[in-house]
Amino acid sequence: MAVTTYIVDKDGNQIDASTATVPSDRNFRGAWVLNGTVISEDLTKAKEIFADKVREARGPLLEALDTDYMKALETSADTTSIVAAKQALRDAPTAGNSATTIAELKSAWPSVCGDSPY
Repeated sequence: MAVTTYIVDKDGNQIDASTATVPSDRNFRGAWVLNGTVISEDLTKAKEIFADKVREARGPLLEALDTDYMKALETSADTTSIVAAKQALRDAPTAGNSATTIAELKSAWPSVCGDSPY
């Protein structure tokens, strides 16, 4: 008995995987949309996935800066650079907002979040 593997898109539509034209990478798998047998990526959903991944990456960085900020306050040191770094991290999830393609979205990874996963 042969087992059939199905691909399910973001809207719950499914297709036999052996008949589908699949994107070359799966970074935005949660944004896949079926159009006949062709799978493409919904850019709006991909931007949401991108922003979530940025938020995940910035979490530990913000925590470290919070510690640095508290230490600076305790010693009355200048906190200007720490405040600016924290603001850059807060703004980071919007880095992909102006992307018009998946390739542009991947290249929009903010450097303040470290190495790009793309």
